[in-house]
Amino acid sequence: MLETLSAIVFTVLTGIVMIFQGCLAAGAPWGEASMGGKYPGKYPPKMRVVAIVNMLVLGFLAVLVLSKADLLLPELKPVSNIGIWFVVAFLVLGTVLNTITPSKVERIWAPVALSQLITSIIVAIS
Repeated sequence: MLETLSAIVFTVLTGIVMIFQGCLAAGAPWGEASMGGKYPGKYPPKMRVVAIVNMLVLGFLAVLVLSKADLLLPELKPVSNIGIWFVVAFLVLGTVLNTITPSKVERIWAPVALSQLITSIIVAIS
């Protein structure tokens, strides 16, 4: 039960971050809340592509977590049993970077990344 709930919470939080990245890719003026605030306002075209890539990576992480929790694509279970630890490592890095970012606005993502980290660890050890 805890594994399922954690996977769902992880996926919802990841979906929120994906929507944010999609908005950046679409030209929302929220650049200060991402990438250390290096691109305040609208992202330049190159960074919009980066935001799309970020969305794809985040979606893949969510698929790994859902598969590990037996909620999606059972045929990926062997991959997700190993891949979940890459998810955990990715979120350790994300939590640290969102905590130490020079952009005060971007620090709003630190609790989100920490929550993703905690929920991914729960799925990993379940």
